[in-house]
Amino acid sequence: MKLLMHICCGPCTIYPLKELRTKGFDVTGIFYNPNIHPYREYQKRGQTLQEYAQKAYLNVIWSESYPMEEFLRQTAFKESDRCIYCLSERLKYTAELAAKDKYDAFTSTLLYSKYQKHDIIQELGHEFSGKTGVSFYYQDFRVGWSEGVNISKEMQLYRQPYCGCIYSEKERFYKQQL
Repeated sequence: MKLLMHICCGPCTIYPLKELRTKGFDVTGIFYNPNIHPYREYQKRGQTLQEYAQKAYLNVIWSESYPMEEFLRQTAFKESDRCIYCLSERLKYTAELAAKDKYDAFTSTLLYSKYQKHDIIQELGHEFSGKTGVSFYYQDFRVGWSEGVNISKEMQLYRQPYCGCIYSEKERFYKQQL
């Protein structure tokens, strides 16, 4: 079964890729993440994925666009709802590409993170499956969180300290002064 997997970063790819290959999926990755800011962070995550993909013999499709401005337009003044737009945009892009290129199913490495909203990802995945006719493959990859983290550290892969957007960066690092 040909499966297109949205990839947020290299370290988050390790466990899901292993699981999917064990189940017999022919996996291709897609790196599409207009939420990642600043651009140097976006590049660093892409380079890390490229490094890992070469070692794992994973074919990755690299989006030619980086519509950061659209992400900012859609999330400005709606910061508390930003994750819904972010997840929706990336899953929609993946589902549409999966339909265009005739994949049997699509999924995302976002299902590996213990910090992501799995109920929303699953709901959106099924919504875009209905719109495109391509199956959404859901698996809770969080059970392999520690394993993936340990392997990424052993491989000395860059591990990002925040989800990706400027809002999550602030939440991670900003400590309000008293």
